[in-house]
Amino acid sequence: MKEPFDIELQGFTYAVFPEEDDIYTIFLEGQEYLKIQKDTENHWITIDPDTDTPIFEENEEAQLLGKEILEYKEEEIDEDGEQNQE
Repeated sequence: MKEPFDIELQGFTYAVFPEEDDIYTIFLEGQEYLKIQKDTENHWITIDPDTDTPIFEENEEAQLLGKEILEYKEEEIDEDGEQNQE
């Protein structure tokens, strides 16, 4: 499993914990806040915390967090000097 990392977004610091299959658990202020999954290249969906099923309603915050996660992963690849194999 990949190491957790932090994302700064709109004045908040989110702790991001990567899981399997492009799923990320997001913590805010020490509490589990949101679970998101990459759906398509530029679209993210939320995961219901009780049933672990996808919620297909549009969630702007999930989209913003997903975009930041992709940017973080790109930076990580650049720093390593090679492409990350997942």
